[in-house]
Amino acid sequence: MVTTNPLLAMHSKVCFGVAALASWLVAEAGDWPQWRGPHRDGQTSESVPAQLPSTPEVLWRVPLGHGYSAPIVAGQIVLVMDDTGGQETAHALAAATGKKLWSVPLGDSFADEFEPGPRCTPVIEGDRVYAQTAKGELRCLSLADGSTRWRTNFADFGATWNPDRNSGGGAANRRGNCGSPVITGDRLLVQVGSTNGASIVAFDKLTGRVLWKSQNDLTCYSSPVVARLAGRPQFVTATCEGLLALAPENGSVLWRVPFKTGANRNVLTPLLLDDTVYFASYTTGLRAVKVQPSGAGVEPVEQWLNRDLKVNLSSPVAVGGFIYGLGPSKDFICVDRAAGQKKWAQSGFGDVAATIAAGDRLLVLTDLGELRVLAANPDHYEELGRVQVSGKTYSHPALANGVLYVRDPRELQAVRLAARDLP
Repeated sequence: MVTTNPLLAMHSKVCFGVAALASWLVAEAGDWPQWRGPHRDGQTSESVPAQLPSTPEVLWRVPLGHGYSAPIVAGQIVLVMDDTGGQETAHALAAATGKKLWSVPLGDSFADEFEPGPRCTPVIEGDRVYAQTAKGELRCLSLADGSTRWRTNFADFGATWNPDRNSGGGAANRRGNCGSPVITGDRLLVQVGSTNGASIVAFDKLTGRVLWKSQNDLTCYSSPVVARLAGRPQFVTATCEGLLALAPENGSVLWRVPFKTGANRNVLTPLLLDDTVYFASYTTGLRAVKVQPSGAGVEPVEQWLNRDLKVNLSSPVAVGGFIYGLGPSKDFICVDRAAGQKKWAQSGFGDVAATIAAGDRLLVLTDLGELRVLAANPDHYEELGRVQVSGKTYSHPALANGVLYVRDPRELQAVRLAARDLP
């Protein structure tokens, strides 16, 4: 079922549209300043070599505590979070050497039968870092020294914490917050997950002032994306209730695609291409939803739903007319995004595999720490090379200036992929 709400008046669209045209982070060339790269789509302008060395060139490695939070890179700084002494802690490191610049504890670590520590990936913009803990502590830090610019906690908005697996609550209420905030214009948009009208909250990114609160959806693990669909900026995310789009300027609902999943769990980051949202869950399968103008507003029209492609944990990438990523059977798959049909599948990829698209090549990090280079070939699986770069990992790597930053439960490493100096 698909539902839609009307848009705001035209002047509201125009006023916010100017700022939203520059909604992505203003980053230096080669930066990886947020979850899944500069545009949250797993794409990079970096060159990926077709051949990998038998032994990776490790520029540096530093000890690290547990956590799933991905490293990010801006300018000459690498930012990573871990569990240090029972505290979820943000660390700033020199990109060239790995030297620690500062460390700031943010709050008590979350732990369950899986790896303890932070799950949310921070965001860097300009001279600020936005970091969030699994238990809902959100802080804006100075990139220079880690000092707190402003802070809040999801409990302040009525968000509840219930680690009981049988509670029926949102996935993030049970397993910790995993989704990364997103910046657009002067706003930091955050999935708070309160059912008291604050499922999504917009903060002034400089001051922390609340600009608007919206909806009562429980929060899952998915990270949101802001992009222009059908001619206007939209905040698109998955909640426990399905897919949701809000107007970034005021939080009004633009459209919904309701669906329920087992355990109220959605994980993937929506993939937005050509006014179409691609999204999958382990319950419902992979779907494509076209967002198109409708009167004064927009409406979502389902293009296809492939119930067999129950992609679970790893967000895919797109190259040309095809989607590539981890499939539902510990395999790597290619899907025709026009028809929703699988072109091919290759077994042997484990439970998690982070994929980065670089032109016509794919960089894939498996959960066993093996890095593979693939050709983005829709006709058949084509592997160009592979090398072991880390221990077992569920964290997404960062690729910046020819260097791959990859973490496992013991350390963070900087591995050179291309013949290019660090800044």
